[in-house]
Amino acid sequence: MNEVVGIIQMQKVRLTLNRRAVEAEIPPTTLLVDFIRGHEGLTGTHVGCDTAQCGACTVLADGEPVRSCSVLALQVQGRCITTIEGLAQGGQALHPVQEAFIETHGLQCGFCTPGMVMSCAALLARNPNPDERAIVAALEGNICRCTGYVNIVKAVQAAAARMPAARVDDPLDSRA
Repeated sequence: MNEVVGIIQMQKVRLTLNRRAVEAEIPPTTLLVDFIRGHEGLTGTHVGCDTAQCGACTVLADGEPVRSCSVLALQVQGRCITTIEGLAQGGQALHPVQEAFIETHGLQCGFCTPGMVMSCAALLARNPNPDERAIVAALEGNICRCTGYVNIVKAVQAAAARMPAARVDDPLDSRA
């Protein structure tokens, strides 16, 4: 049932968020990033530019990176959304990409890190052994003002090296 609040008719959204079924009544103009952060309380997905230019809000929708600041929550109806909080299997250990970012100093201030990690995880799910050119292409649109990207590229290479036997059908598979 849709409830009318003021002049906005609330709509039901159903999706899977970090392997958990979620259902909520929301205004139809709710951005995915606002749904994730405000409604679900998952603040790892950052809001940077609000114009889909910086990549800080990147999440995975059915394994593909999307800028959650430019997608309405209703547009991902029925899809599987993964945020930085849901990347690791079972929420226990870090995903190999997260570990590699820490080990290679692929982060500094950390603001861009969630979006970078999500983009890198999607890349490695598609291409378990990317060359430097593929890594740079996958990171296009993810802006980092601190690192110079050198250690981010090293982090992806390190994660790829520790993720043998990749399963392309499961972008969330940590292959650990």
